[in-house]
Amino acid sequence: MSVTAAASGFVVLLLTVPVVLSQSGWSVTYDALESKICAPRGSTVTIHCNYAYPLRHTPNRAVSESFWFIKDSIGVYVDLRTDPQYSGRVLYDCEKEEKKCTLIISDVRQSDSAEYKFRFTTNQPADSWTGSPGVTLSVADFQVQVRSSNQYSSHKELMCQSSCPLPHTLTYVWYNNQREIQRGPSPSYSSRFYYGDIVSCAVKDNERSRSPPMLVQSQNGWGVSYASTEICAFRGSTVDINCTYTYPGKLNNKARSFWFVKDPNVDLTTDPKYSGRVEYTCEDNKCCLRISDLRQSDSAEYKFRFITNQPADSWTGSPGVTLSVKDPQLQVHVRRSMNIQISNWTELTCHSSCQLPHHLSYVWYNKHNQVKGGKKYFLLEHVEAADSYYCAIKGHEHIRSASVCAPEVPVVSSPSGEIMEGSSVTLTCSSDAQPAANYTWYKKNEREEFQLLLEGTRFVFSSIQSSDSGVYHCTAENELGRNSTDIIIAVKYAPRSPSVSVSPTGEIVEGSSVSLTCSSDANPAANCTWYRNHTRIGEPKNIHHFTAISSGDRGVYHCKCENKHGRNSTSKSIDVLLSPSGEIVEGSSVNLTCSSDANPAANCTWYRNHTRIGEPKNIHHFTAISSGDRGVYHCKCENQYGHNSIMKSLDVLYAPKLPSVSVSPNGEIVEGSSVNLTCSSDANPPADYTWYKENEDSPKASEQIFNIADVRAEHGGNYLCAAQNIRGRHNSTVRLTVKAVSLGAWKSAVILITSGVFLGIILLFTFFLIRKMRTSKQSSQPGDRSDNSEKFPSNQSEEQRDFHSATVHFLKNQTDPIYSNIRPVGASGHEEDDDDDDEEEEDEVAYATVTFKSSDPRVQDTGEDPATLYSTVTKNF
Repeated sequence: MSVTAAASGFVVLLLTVPVVLSQSGWSVTYDALESKICAPRGSTVTIHCNYAYPLRHTPNRAVSESFWFIKDSIGVYVDLRTDPQYSGRVLYDCEKEEKKCTLIISDVRQSDSAEYKFRFTTNQPADSWTGSPGVTLSVADFQVQVRSSNQYSSHKELMCQSSCPLPHTLTYVWYNNQREIQRGPSPSYSSRFYYGDIVSCAVKDNERSRSPPMLVQSQNGWGVSYASTEICAFRGSTVDINCTYTYPGKLNNKARSFWFVKDPNVDLTTDPKYSGRVEYTCEDNKCCLRISDLRQSDSAEYKFRFITNQPADSWTGSPGVTLSVKDPQLQVHVRRSMNIQISNWTELTCHSSCQLPHHLSYVWYNKHNQVKGGKKYFLLEHVEAADSYYCAIKGHEHIRSASVCAPEVPVVSSPSGEIMEGSSVTLTCSSDAQPAANYTWYKKNEREEFQLLLEGTRFVFSSIQSSDSGVYHCTAENELGRNSTDIIIAVKYAPRSPSVSVSPTGEIVEGSSVSLTCSSDANPAANCTWYRNHTRIGEPKNIHHFTAISSGDRGVYHCKCENKHGRNSTSKSIDVLLSPSGEIVEGSSVNLTCSSDANPAANCTWYRNHTRIGEPKNIHHFTAISSGDRGVYHCKCENQYGHNSIMKSLDVLYAPKLPSVSVSPNGEIVEGSSVNLTCSSDANPPADYTWYKENEDSPKASEQIFNIADVRAEHGGNYLCAAQNIRGRHNSTVRLTVKAVSLGAWKSAVILITSGVFLGIILLFTFFLIRKMRTSKQSSQPGDRSDNSEKFPSNQSEEQRDFHSATVHFLKNQTDPIYSNIRPVGASGHEEDDDDDDEEEEDEVAYATVTFKSSDPRVQDTGEDPATLYSTVTKNF
């Protein structure tokens, strides 16, 4: 391993011993003096390793992936190449054949201090190895300290002290008042200093990383330095405050030292407020203050003071250390891999509003469920949309951070009501997400693809146009995931200049059928009306049809189209010729020719779907026209005085494409059910469809949908659909699978049908029995045919009598004579009506005789048919 300066590449050679981590043929060997290195801030560090793996049982084993890392959590490793903290500063130099790999870190920073490990994975399942422990890197900062001093002289010896032991081969550079004063291998410097001298030090070739400047003469050998000048801790915890102190060499005995807050004469150990909570640990010019069970009132500035055994010899380190005691405001910071192709990971870090001690343990939660991991950071390989993570400090779980989560489905707000063309429209996209989401807008194009528009929460149309109508897509994304939603924008506008066409084109012969067609682009759709000489002809409609046109129909026809937003009209004639005339067959050569009567001559341009095709010219040529060229073409002619335009539909004939066939219902068809075979094909003119069954010559059907109402087993097999028009033919095959019904199912069906028939017979019998009983009651009432009562013996039972009932219906204007006593409704209540009314009533009387023959031999013959039934029937009209 070596340490290299970033500026000019100095190299520090170290005597190295191998650090071998091996098991069953697996090993990682680091080159390090001890496995710990120290490098100056801003230098370049190089760490080497060699690795090995067994090949005895798996000769094809080879390394598929290798990388260096400092962070891992639950099987997720952060490849340094994907860590934003090392962006542009990390390089791997690995050779698989020699099984070695070198990590190079340039411009090292204090945050790079960590343990670096190498990991490799082979092409065999679950084959991976990590070299642990790794190499610990400490990045040094420099500080000027007074090593010895004479209070009666300005001569002092200074030391360029580093926070970790550096190699002895480095060259140190000293500066006084920003000017270089010495360069050499010694980290110390002795000289005479005067009031106002400011001294700093650095390492050769890394001069830009100097120590903080120090005012030398102000110390005179006395001094107190604190490890940290600001400390934050939460209530109930324990905090350590450390310092080092110096005094002139001759005064080598100190009387006492202590810490205080406000009064320099009050030792904290004697302060009742800190009773039982304060402890000193002081030795070798170092002293540590430990305060336990911190309270809010402990927030203060703490200073160290020492007094020697010489008269008036004392020193106070001022300013001191500011301690803030409060509940830490925890936040979860999120980082993601820079290159998901190399390594895909998401890092969550439990961050506090103040600097907490490094020895603390953390607890992580996902939707109130504790997850593994006790480190300050938590690594994830995949984050689900419903995940919500937060952290707490172990032992203080009541202090929790806010949750972080991926964006929810965004909500897009737009103006209420109709959106009119030319108005200002703002679309706003928002989503609940933590961290806050970034928003991106897209629009779906003609190919059903989303085209990027812009980034941001709002999308503003300063003057929206009809072409802005369509589907807009908003995506909300943060470091944990993304979500999106669509919104449809429909711009309303008045009709455009109408397009007029005459069918058929060319010369119009008297007596022929002619159609005038008018259309206009509008939203909502426009209603068009035809006029001749400013007089409306027919009802409002787009097409005006002449069944047999005559010479009297000659003239100027005017089309007006309107909707609730406005109107537009045209009476300008543009002659559009289509060559060749008649039907256009796919593959043929076609010319679209546009001309307009204008002075000066107009320049004409062809458009399709509002997009110009070719350069401005009167003729647009298709070398070999295809079905994809079908559509509406728009010709616009203009000169210096204005412009006009017209649309023309172009229809191309082509053979059927490969038919699409389907079976409904899909899957296996149960015997006895109904099934539809459907065939469809893109063709112009539309195709005729014929269905055939495999190995049968005669067609089964000549329709697009072939229905088999009662499917049998013999219906199973392959069916061929032939789609054909005048341009050609194409076939497709579909298989019909018929599943036979089991015997048990047939038995169940028979039992069900039999039960239904039996129930129907019972209901019918009950109906006739009730009718029969009602008839019996009516015939036994007083005054109802009493003269016939004697014809039935009294001892005859009801069951032995034959009763017959009938329902007689009469039609209103019945002309056939039916003899009966019939009165119209209401006649009995109007006897005072005149004779004319009676005659009208009698004209409407119909008579009927209903005779029932009895089969009872006991009935006496009285000369009157005993089965004669007299009834009065009232007609309702």
